[in-house]
Amino acid sequence: MSEHQRWTRRRLLQSGAVAGTIGLAGCVDLDQLTPGNGDGDGGSLSISDFRGSGPMVESRDAPGGTSMDDLPDLEGELNVYLGGGEGGIYANLMDLLEQKYSDFTAKTRLDSSSALANTIIEEKKGGESPADVFWSIDSTSLGVAADAGVTATLPDRVLDPVPEGFRDGDGNWVGVAGRARAISYNTDELSESDIPTDIHEFPEVAALEDAVGWAPTYGAFKSFVTAMRLIAGEDDARQWLEGMIDHGATDYQSEFLASNAVADGEISAAFANHYYAIRVMASRPDAPIDLAFTENDAGALVNVSGVEMIEGTDKSELVADFAQHLLSSEAQEFFATRAFGYPMIPGVKPVGGLPTVDELSPPDVDLSELSDLEPTDELLDEVGL
Repeated sequence: MSEHQRWTRRRLLQSGAVAGTIGLAGCVDLDQLTPGNGDGDGGSLSISDFRGSGPMVESRDAPGGTSMDDLPDLEGELNVYLGGGEGGIYANLMDLLEQKYSDFTAKTRLDSSSALANTIIEEKKGGESPADVFWSIDSTSLGVAADAGVTATLPDRVLDPVPEGFRDGDGNWVGVAGRARAISYNTDELSESDIPTDIHEFPEVAALEDAVGWAPTYGAFKSFVTAMRLIAGEDDARQWLEGMIDHGATDYQSEFLASNAVADGEISAAFANHYYAIRVMASRPDAPIDLAFTENDAGALVNVSGVEMIEGTDKSELVADFAQHLLSSEAQEFFATRAFGYPMIPGVKPVGGLPTVDELSPPDVDLSELSDLEPTDELLDEVGL
């Protein structure tokens, strides 16, 4: 296996982990947010006001890409439906935007991404939705809204900076931050060679019997299973799920709890988004936990948080300006250094020695198709999850 296909805790520690830094799509407490380092006041906000603090970013180069200062000023009031457990940290970013632009106000409605997608659809059925923007935890809910015909096409100035795999092919939504599926494992119990690079091999590895955790009711897990269905077929996904159940997989309520269980030695490995293990490492620097990635399969899925414009809004220019700001150097640095997310523009690097998106080996799957959750829910019910 090549060096870039493994990301190790050693590399994170060499970069200087920040205690208390949070994951992109976890259940976020505003008290956990890492404050910026700058002294910005309103329009004078600098990159340091958006960047997280601590040793991890002290020697970090200035990000590339387009600065907010080179974009149109945000002016007016925008109704933003903000979905997912990460709403706290994303709301914090919007507070910074309101500080930078005194004539801009974001009226935010917080709920789960799936609930907000359904709310927008129902509101549109009844006439018009007050929403101008839908900002979702992942592409699944974005796809649900787009499939229902309640979104408008984003302009090229928003879409073009983001690689094709992380935006909708029809221009309905654009990714603003990414997260990778990974395997967290206990380094006291397993070695790197014990972790397969093929997700389908896990039910056959003796060292992983009665030793793996997952969170089957979690949205990220359902997206992973949906990707497996799309890539390998429903029969293959069913066989894998049943194989892991027979292999003694342990259920957890969340992937953060599963990752903590790995660090505690309660289990030896867990399927989870990459940032959950980093959160554990940041708060427990001596924890025996590391990360591994599979290759070219559903276990290597890279999903995105993204935004879309709601059809019928009379603020289409402001929506586009807002979306561009989320893809600015400052906002992408915010996602990378405060949330350990994957930046969506090439000029901003992930933190802590994480491999770049180009260095991962994600599967060739259309993220828009992850909205097809009903067969996944039926499959999980069928196997008892």
